[in-house]
Amino acid sequence: MTVSGTTSGDGAAGRGAATAAGSRTAWTEAWDVLLASAPARRRGRVLQSALREAVRSGRLAAGTRLPSSRELAADLGVSRGLVTDAYEQLTAEGYLRSGHGSGTWVGDAVRAAAPAARDRAPHPPGARADFVPGTPDLSLFPRAAWGAAHRAVLTRLPHRALGYPDPRGLPELRTALAALLTRRRGVVADPERLLVCSGVAQAMTLLGFALHRRGARTVGVEDPGSPENVAVLGSAGLRSVPLPVDSEGLVPGAAARAGVRAVVTTPAHQYPSGIAYSAARRTELLDWARSVDGFVLEDDYDGDFRYDRAPVGALQGLDPERVAYMGSVSKSMAPGLRIGWLLAPEELTEELVERKRTMDLGNPVLEQALLADFVEQGGYDRHLRRCRLAYQRRRDTLIAALDEYFPGTEVSGIAAGLHIIAVLPGRYGPEARFLERAAAAGVALRALAYHGTARPDDGRVRLVMGYAHQSPSDITRGVRLLAGAIGRR
Repeated sequence: MTVSGTTSGDGAAGRGAATAAGSRTAWTEAWDVLLASAPARRRGRVLQSALREAVRSGRLAAGTRLPSSRELAADLGVSRGLVTDAYEQLTAEGYLRSGHGSGTWVGDAVRAAAPAARDRAPHPPGARADFVPGTPDLSLFPRAAWGAAHRAVLTRLPHRALGYPDPRGLPELRTALAALLTRRRGVVADPERLLVCSGVAQAMTLLGFALHRRGARTVGVEDPGSPENVAVLGSAGLRSVPLPVDSEGLVPGAAARAGVRAVVTTPAHQYPSGIAYSAARRTELLDWARSVDGFVLEDDYDGDFRYDRAPVGALQGLDPERVAYMGSVSKSMAPGLRIGWLLAPEELTEELVERKRTMDLGNPVLEQALLADFVEQGGYDRHLRRCRLAYQRRRDTLIAALDEYFPGTEVSGIAAGLHIIAVLPGRYGPEARFLERAAAAGVALRALAYHGTARPDDGRVRLVMGYAHQSPSDITRGVRLLAGAIGRR
């Protein structure tokens, strides 16, 4: 007894029959192995799964005729009813087709699936030294404290809490975050106007949709700034207009000339220039927003990390109705947690809540409850203190290494955050050649020019150098490796 190919009569059909027969032998032998270990009550499901996978993988090609249920049952040593049920189930699903008196055939609707899932997550460049900015030290993640909170939360979380959550977020997390942000960042935080989001990216997307619905088609972004903002706002149908940043912050006059009514800013620690907006510039920016009935979208991406003094409070605290405040745990804990928040102006709140509901029906309940517990029990504050001490030491190490191996380097910006701006003397240029030599030596770097259109042509090398994700010894070794590649001058 054999498995038949299609009956077209050509050579291809004959080859298909031979291939199908071989395939059948392979999967029936595999079935014999499964049969020995499968409980009797599961043999039907196991046979269905084996047949389904054989069709998906192409081992049973489209147009292949399967043996009759009587023949296959005899081959496998199972009841005919078990095989008949399997054939009927897979016919209903579209994997097989059958006709009265014509047998059972492999259907032609199935296409072989990819053999394995690909990982498209961003990964470190695999360089010998990595100074690309934007990543905290993930080895500092508080695994023990997080695990303890996980057990405590699972024990006391009521069954009803596992249903669909409030799209704004769990009340206990919104309350905990409101208290935390009021205390640490000086915001005006009403838990009823706080939305828990999947990071700042989702918060900005929500705001982008709300602005678009109000007729906006352009939004001002800092130049230099984060290229990601352009893509995120673009997904909401908004075009980004670069607005210059000077030593005090975004220039409000540029926003007025561009005709925008919303701007994205990082006033506590401008990314990537590293400046803090001056008090005068903050006032000017808010005056501009009021004059055009517009909004400032404040991204407080690393506002907790200031090393020379207490962090400057958030801009939102000065005018909660003109500033939409966004933050997350991506820099303070780990980006993989995908937890952030949005404090919305009152006139946008209900629209944002409804958009959040239709977008994802709310963030995962367990992770929200975990973070609420972690904040309330003081774990978040303790973790921030630990990170701040570690990152301050690493920043000092990077500056010292640059001073030793690249004399004359200027470091600009305030003592804060997870990166510095390093401006090397002209003798190390031109910048393009510098970056080529660094890459050839396995040193991953990012130029300031990557972040905007303003590119001074003075021959100096301007780098945005991340340090938080490296140990002090790795930082020193990396700068030494870079110096060896470039050559001391």
